[in-house]
Amino acid sequence: MESFKKISDAIQFAPEKMKKNGLFETDRLFCDLYCFEPGQAQAAHTHEGSDKIYFVVKGKGRFQIGPEERELGENEMVIARSGTAHGVTNPGTDRLVLLVFMAPKPSH
Repeated sequence: MESFKKISDAIQFAPEKMKKNGLFETDRLFCDLYCFEPGQAQAAHTHEGSDKIYFVVKGKGRFQIGPEERELGENEMVIARSGTAHGVTNPGTDRLVLLVFMAPKPSH
């Protein structure tokens, strides 16, 4: 896998659901680009033993981290610690692009 990436080259959307575009993956972590059309969502879920960071590259999203819900915009980020329920929704009319890091990488 390449060591250098241009994020704009990896931006791809899918009409049926949020699209995950892999950027980097090692035995210890992954880094993906999540692309949401307006109205698309990632349902709340948990990861035991792994932390996830969402960084907003473009657009605005509504993030659920545990019992808290907040809207974040470009250049803002949030962490979902191991075992904490988390999810994302694009409630707006514009596309949402997130850079997502997770470590350690889940074993599924």
